[in-house]
Amino acid sequence: MGLSIRPNGKSMTAMAFVLINLMMMGKMAVSLGINYGQIADNLPQPEKVVPLVKSLGATKVKLYDADPKVLKAFANTGIELMVTLGNECLAQMAKDGKLALEWVRKNVQYYLPHSNITTILIGNEVLTYNDTSLTSSLVPTMANIHGALQTLQLDHQVSVTTAHNLAILQSSYPPSSGEFRQDLAPILTQILNFHAKTGSPFLINAYPYFAYKANPKQVSLDFVLFQPNQGILDTDSNLRYDNMLFAQIDAVYAAMGESFNKKVQIQVSETGWPSKGDEDEAGANPDNAKKYNGNLIKIISQKRGTPMKPGCDLNIFVFALFNENMKPGPTSERNYGLFKPDGTPAYSLGIPTVQAVGNLTAGPAITTTNTAAPPASPSSTGYLSISSAKYLPLLTTANCSFILLNAN
Repeated sequence: MGLSIRPNGKSMTAMAFVLINLMMMGKMAVSLGINYGQIADNLPQPEKVVPLVKSLGATKVKLYDADPKVLKAFANTGIELMVTLGNECLAQMAKDGKLALEWVRKNVQYYLPHSNITTILIGNEVLTYNDTSLTSSLVPTMANIHGALQTLQLDHQVSVTTAHNLAILQSSYPPSSGEFRQDLAPILTQILNFHAKTGSPFLINAYPYFAYKANPKQVSLDFVLFQPNQGILDTDSNLRYDNMLFAQIDAVYAAMGESFNKKVQIQVSETGWPSKGDEDEAGANPDNAKKYNGNLIKIISQKRGTPMKPGCDLNIFVFALFNENMKPGPTSERNYGLFKPDGTPAYSLGIPTVQAVGNLTAGPAITTTNTAAPPASPSSTGYLSISSAKYLPLLTTANCSFILLNAN
């Protein structure tokens, strides 16, 4: 399907249509979220991103920081926003409830109600850094941030959670045998108790792509891309799975056990497929990305749930909005975006669409420095690479020092 691109770079408001009309499935509402990462030096300014998000039909945006420019740009749009307190801040926040209160005041309360902030994520994939100090800071930070929300009477409006990758699982196949790693089971129980008490969701970053990349000769490509296939029968539960993502979600539900899987909802905070990769990155190409994300969006709109949780709204956040050219790691890391920085599609999603037009002009590189009140929340060093522990960034407390200096 061809793309019509206007070379004169008219503003986003002049764009007739962009990539997707997600209402193709009728008038059914779609709980589609999108991850908006900014590890790039060529992205458009946030105010030009808002129409692009709306064009997707996305109702939720997940951020990896609490960037004031982004929060202001999304004001009065109704789009739900998830903001993130970076991994590098946890050690200090775990020890200091007053600091947590100040952070919430300056990075959440200040923007409400115009910016629809609904969730605060505490770090990203903290438990699989294998850093005991970081791990031990997670639950106390979650408690302190939630306590701050209670103090400000925002706890019924804004929830607190954290995102995990699937390395928290000891076993995931068949899905009914899902089990948490023994070394992480105690803290995961604490986290699940927190979710059950506060009503917040348990977030997972789930990438069937990694399973295929690791073993392309054994893993069915159709199974991971939501294409027609024979599926897999879980003989213990007698449930049949026709795609890997649902099997991964249900494996986590099984790991929770009956005491939690009826009280705590799982949401997929990240999933996606790269449109480009290195020679050794099997399956990373536009055609597979098109099938994965296009089929995923169709499934979200159907609201059919997973075999273990039929009929449940899946609440899935696609990774990611843009290709990010400054992310470290293999080529795939820089090619998960649905869009190029100029606002044109990275590939067609292969579903009934209208044509994309427009040419966004990239603004200056977005930085984490902002002199306007309130102080900017730094971009989290917990988010740089999603593919391998080899590329996990260093954690520092430097980015949190501004909070201490400005705390009252």
